[in-house]
Amino acid sequence: MKIAMLAQNADLYSHQRMKEAAEARGHDFDIIKTLRCYMNIASRRPEVYYNGEKLPHYDAVIPRIGASVTFYGLAVLRQFEMMGVYPLNESVAIGRSRDKLRSMQLMARDGIGLPVTTFAHDPKITDEVIKLAGGAPVVVKLLEGTQGIGVVLADTDRSAKSVIEAFRGADVNIMVQEFIKEAGGTDIRAFVIGGRVVAAMKRTGAEGEFRSNLHRGGSAEVVRLSPEERSTAIRAAKAMGLNVCGVDMLRANHGPVVMEVNSSPGLEGVEAATGIDIATKIIEFIEKNAKIGKTKTKGKG
Repeated sequence: MKIAMLAQNADLYSHQRMKEAAEARGHDFDIIKTLRCYMNIASRRPEVYYNGEKLPHYDAVIPRIGASVTFYGLAVLRQFEMMGVYPLNESVAIGRSRDKLRSMQLMARDGIGLPVTTFAHDPKITDEVIKLAGGAPVVVKLLEGTQGIGVVLADTDRSAKSVIEAFRGADVNIMVQEFIKEAGGTDIRAFVIGGRVVAAMKRTGAEGEFRSNLHRGGSAEVVRLSPEERSTAIRAAKAMGLNVCGVDMLRANHGPVVMEVNSSPGLEGVEAATGIDIATKIIEFIEKNAKIGKTKTKGKG
């Protein structure tokens, strides 16, 4: 097979691991810088160009689109989809997962466990928003944040109100969530491929840090999921329409609650913690499923 990966940084661990796994299984594998692609949006003849040349036909494309280039990256991915190239994750599904509010609404519709989440536009109703979220402490999140950036823990109603009003004053969209104190600064990432949880790790935040992201100094270890946690991760992936994703959950007193579904999860932490070859499992999934024009949405809305 001929496989393309859309990624800005070819040297990242995850990208190199997938390249190695694909080539070890006899596939051609090209890493293409997303922002260097440009498109000819011609009627019935969609084309993608790169470094001055028209790209050849690929059997599959692996989108590793950074959060900062989501809009352009999804446009490029849609072009590949309209050319009949099989996407590991579809553009529509990635778009759903990148919109934190939309993803929460979809999971709530499907009855998936979530922290109490509130959203409002008018800063005059800040007190009501905090009250709906259960009162301080609350977590205030930028809708466009990633890797723990733009996430603030407000310990008191007064500090929560100050943070919310500051964000809204800057015309930034935020949501306010209840703080799951019993999680103790840890969360679980379940790695889902093709509707199955293939690996899971528990992430613990650095000393004094409520965010457990490995990029913020957190640590990871293998964890055994309960049947309810496994089911929650699979249902969350299905709600987004993602074939491959990392589902981040907290262990609340009333059961698992989903914090986020990541459409481009890193492999380094989970492979190191579990010893499982995730990269090869991803390539095997592509081998079994990649067919010309198999995209469900064909790049549509």
